[in-house]
Amino acid sequence: MLRGSKVGLRARHDDDIPILRAELYDDVVNSSRAEGGPWRPITPGSKDPRLVVDDKEHGHVPFSVVELDGGTLVGTATLWGIDNHNRSAHIGLGLLPSARGKGYGTDVVAVLCQYGFVVRGLQRLQIETLSDNAAMLRSAERNGFVREGVLRSSAWVMGEFMDEVLLGLLTRDWKHDSEP
Repeated sequence: MLRGSKVGLRARHDDDIPILRAELYDDVVNSSRAEGGPWRPITPGSKDPRLVVDDKEHGHVPFSVVELDGGTLVGTATLWGIDNHNRSAHIGLGLLPSARGKGYGTDVVAVLCQYGFVVRGLQRLQIETLSDNAAMLRSAERNGFVREGVLRSSAWVMGEFMDEVLLGLLTRDWKHDSEP
């Protein structure tokens, strides 16, 4: 398990799947804001890659996020779009409603930076998030990510186009004091 100050990132367990389905993916608004496409229901027992890990897929590393104090599942974290040639990847995370507002997002981003830069030897990490996602913007910037641009009206979310903010962090700019 990868450890931060508040959370740990571990492999997905079978008993995580019903919780993640019910609290993250069955929430139409949350899922529509988090995914790059329209919401659609996930059938119980489905091998949907948002829930079930494909160990042969090396460009996408999903984790379950757990509280260090007690081991309670609090969400998901992903290093995705891993490009080994250019040594870059994207960061994504989703916290269960009960886990929001507790500083877990900032800690998850810190642990993913440690994993990406130290364990994977990447050069660049990137985050794309909706412009009104203040929690993700705050978590990224607290970990040293820099706003690199705005993709105007690039995301269709629940009946309207929304701007996305693009943030990046290079290994040379990473704040090592934020290491977990």
